[in-house]
Amino acid sequence: MDKKNLTIGVLLLVAAFASLILTSRLSPPPPPAPEIAAPAAAPLPGASNQAPSVADSAQPASSPANATFAALVTANADAVVTTLRNDHVELRLTNFGGAIRDVAFAKYPAELGSDRPFVFNQINADPILAFAERSIPGLGRNTPYQLVSANDSEVVYRTVLEGRLEITRRYALAGPGEDPYRIHAETTFRNLADHAVPAVRAAFALGTTAHVSVNDYGQYLNVATYDGDDSHVIDPGDLAGGGFFSWIGLKDGAPKTVLEQDGTTVWAAVKNQFFVSIYTPATPGNGVIVRRVELEPFPGTTKPNIGITGAIRVDVPALEAGASATLSGDLYVGPKEYTRLAQFENREDKVMQYDRYFFSKIALSGVLAPTMNRLMNWMHSFTHNWGVAIILMTLALKIVTLPFTLAASKSAKRMAKFQPEIAAIREKFKDNPQKMNQATLELFKKHKINPAGGCLPVLITIPLFIAFFAMLQGTAELRFQGFLWAHDLSAPDTVARIFGLPLNIMPLLMGATMIIQMRLTPSPSVDNAQMKMMKFMPVIFMLFCYNFAAALALYSTINGVFTIGQQLIVNRMKDPATDNQVVDPAAAVASVGGKGKKLKNVTPKK
Repeated sequence: MDKKNLTIGVLLLVAAFASLILTSRLSPPPPPAPEIAAPAAAPLPGASNQAPSVADSAQPASSPANATFAALVTANADAVVTTLRNDHVELRLTNFGGAIRDVAFAKYPAELGSDRPFVFNQINADPILAFAERSIPGLGRNTPYQLVSANDSEVVYRTVLEGRLEITRRYALAGPGEDPYRIHAETTFRNLADHAVPAVRAAFALGTTAHVSVNDYGQYLNVATYDGDDSHVIDPGDLAGGGFFSWIGLKDGAPKTVLEQDGTTVWAAVKNQFFVSIYTPATPGNGVIVRRVELEPFPGTTKPNIGITGAIRVDVPALEAGASATLSGDLYVGPKEYTRLAQFENREDKVMQYDRYFFSKIALSGVLAPTMNRLMNWMHSFTHNWGVAIILMTLALKIVTLPFTLAASKSAKRMAKFQPEIAAIREKFKDNPQKMNQATLELFKKHKINPAGGCLPVLITIPLFIAFFAMLQGTAELRFQGFLWAHDLSAPDTVARIFGLPLNIMPLLMGATMIIQMRLTPSPSVDNAQMKMMKFMPVIFMLFCYNFAAALALYSTINGVFTIGQQLIVNRMKDPATDNQVVDPAAAVASVGGKGKKLKNVTPKK
């Protein structure tokens, strides 16, 4: 049995190392972002009574070989770009499509150490809030609009569709007291015909996004919606086809060109790991349209770089002759900062994806992760260092859970002390499970031992670890924030590469604290196979977390150091209930009427 379990442990280690090698080869150091110069704001022309000539507003940047991908486009050279800006964003609007071409974030650089801002929707299938594909025929990214007016905070466009329907589009920056990443948008339809126009369904583009780096695994790259009760996501993989259920015939495995999801849509968003575009219409929409986009692989890797684009569907009511209708809403284009999004009225903070998965729901990440985020931001407000804030937050959480972990540590210590008696009982009654359980329960009752008491540290620590992992992975505040030797707390703290393998210090420290903690904690088991397997667990866990964000390893390391200090104290504490008792394996067997054979010494060697 010992050899079997040891073999399993060794195989797990080999598999973990193989996974580490493959991951490192597929994930080279993050490449520099391409050099893209932000266009200068064009002079604001005066309003004109002449509509611009019809021309293609965008040219395909590439023609995807697979039609399941949406075509990416580049801006037409004749487009007139108008800029709106404040201290946080710079919106570049185009008269082709009458929408937002892209948005630059002044507070978030494109790459580490760069002065250039990150640009959302820089490579796109449609301008943000343009009429998307599968929308009103004749309106889209190719439709020319007349620039009616523009000032420092507002832009107005106008066009006429087939001489019968006037469309006016207005965009305004948020005013004083409002979130600076929010834009107010209005689209007004006016019937110019002498007869009624039937109701139609429009679709406003949400933008296009992709992986932010080769360290981005894509779990936050999706289109998200909120129906008033819960949030839902559509991943690029949902359109890719294949998968386990298709292999067994329970699902169509063919790639999809487009995916439409029906239902009440309070808001819809396109997002990646750190940034998001959220449109919240004044009247809920009725669904979303989602497509994938294919981008060039990151330099140095052949790993596919698949992005996603989406649109929210809204209804335009029927219009009598001369009547008009306005569709309004708020657009947020900015970082995924929970404390900012939580202030909005329609649960836009759900885009943080804290409790998407089954295991995160069980671990109560939907409650714990927001609490951790607020605590971390509060700590940062007076430390002004995100690494120090994580340390203080970890200590605060450890102090809160201290009564539970102390009780569990004491229980484990008491359990370990009576292992010789427990082992003797198992040896004596190994052929009589009922008698063995009876004797063991009597021993627990006599010495007031709670066999489940030692599990509490794990039950408390795992939900906190899962919630912290969910919180930091999509937290924009940690992006490019350094601490000690780590240049970016949201990425692995790679300091060098040895034979192509990354050398990450934080996970190694985390593994070391786990090993020390395990050596100090009394073992409740005398099974040699189990003890050998437990020795492998810190190594396996370290390898599992090796390429995760440095912030996660920092949290676990500080948590481990605190636990080591706590265990040292517990090991030196006296337990009045058991310290004066003599461990007598023979008496334990005799107390339940056992007779007979000489007991085998099963006390583990130190």
